[in-house]
Amino acid sequence: MDTLRFYFVTWNVATRNPGQDLNALLDFPSQFNKSKPLPDFYIIGLQEVKSQPQNMVMDALFSDPWSSTFNRILCRQGFVIAKSTRLQGMLLLVYTQLKHVTHLRDIEAQYTKTGLGGMWGNKGAVSVRFNIYGCSVCLVNCHLTAHEHLLADRINDYNTIIKQHIYHVSETTNILYHDYVFWIGDLNFRTDHPAGNSPSSEDIVALLKKVEKDKYTSLLKHDQLLAVKDAGDAFSEFTEPEIQFPPTYKFTIGSDEYDLKRKPSWTDRILYKVIANNYENITLRADLISYNHIPHYTVSDHKPVVAQFNIKAFSNYTEKTVEFAPISRIWYIGDADFRTQCTLSHDVEINPNDWIGIYDADFQSLDDYKVYEYLAKVSLPQGPITAGQPRTITLSFPVGSGVRTPGFYRFIYFSQPNNDVRSVLGVSEPFEVSSKEDRLVTIDPCEPSSSSSSPGRPAANTSTADIFTDFTGLDVAKLSRHFANDLSID
Repeated sequence: MDTLRFYFVTWNVATRNPGQDLNALLDFPSQFNKSKPLPDFYIIGLQEVKSQPQNMVMDALFSDPWSSTFNRILCRQGFVIAKSTRLQGMLLLVYTQLKHVTHLRDIEAQYTKTGLGGMWGNKGAVSVRFNIYGCSVCLVNCHLTAHEHLLADRINDYNTIIKQHIYHVSETTNILYHDYVFWIGDLNFRTDHPAGNSPSSEDIVALLKKVEKDKYTSLLKHDQLLAVKDAGDAFSEFTEPEIQFPPTYKFTIGSDEYDLKRKPSWTDRILYKVIANNYENITLRADLISYNHIPHYTVSDHKPVVAQFNIKAFSNYTEKTVEFAPISRIWYIGDADFRTQCTLSHDVEINPNDWIGIYDADFQSLDDYKVYEYLAKVSLPQGPITAGQPRTITLSFPVGSGVRTPGFYRFIYFSQPNNDVRSVLGVSEPFEVSSKEDRLVTIDPCEPSSSSSSPGRPAANTSTADIFTDFTGLDVAKLSRHFANDLSID
């Protein structure tokens, strides 16, 4: 078995923008420990990202300030956004090292609203699931109902999310069916003391000051989440590492002092679940490396909570791969028929929605395609296919189908059996696109591009489509790159 390291961050950012350096939050190697290896995945779950309509419109056109900040830090270290998804103030970002991209299978995002009886997305959950090296992984970021006395609503939120979160991958239609599940977020569980014996906020702060060696047992025995887990009402399927840090809510913004308007509580949590014996003669496991809060961040009334786990996955696991032939020639803008080849392993089934995206050579997100073409449009007719053998297909890109800016690019092959699920089967080496004056063609600027709509989605009726009507389940990365080069905002 191989080991993959996952690094998790959950943080309720209280509608604030990043105001402090976030490098420490991600535990990067320092000048004193430069050899420390980076995780294979970073999973960042935020709650209460500013989500008024004007903010959502801007974040649709350009990355929100939090995503932009994390992108600047992580993409410089060679990480790629495998998937990002948002439901109002809840944002989930999944980053992976580039070497793992071609092993990502069946990537799907989902969301569930629980606010106002399921009509509003201020509370609920967003998630991303995928397969990696033969194992299924589900990542959930949630924001549950607030206030100490609304415990029953939090329990109901959890059970609603479990029931309504449905995926389109047949073996793992439910959150709990995955080999590995990590559930992070502002769960909003508080401390709950017996009636008539409930300490004040001041009393709890005084008790915290007397805690020695991070032993919070006397307070945690009143923690609502631990109580409902034990009772089987919610989260009973999950494990939480031992808490050895003080309550992460509620602080006076800009300080390390508790705001005594609320009783200090462990609202921000990271839990996990493993189906250890899902495969014959193999035992899966998630080994905890660390679980802690980061106290020096003061931009919010919550402190961020982080955790690291090592998980086990299958060694040398490959399935459904596409290998692009090296591209030695230059693709001149306006070429009448640019051709290349790719070889599909014997187990690749070609779907009508399979597509090939053209990306910058140093792309930062799987949503960052410059243009794309459906495989059915650019693949030439094949000869006889021998069962159980790889097959090579020739890709022919017609005039107007490529990028129109000189630079270095890559092809990425996506298998997309339906509109909700996609897999990365192959990534090419960089190739050059260049301008050559005597080979340029004139493109009518009024003619719609053949690649103007997103793969797997019908083109919008521009006479009636209104981007301002619904922001639920928004993929935050999709629109900003298409406008960034043409719009400038002071």
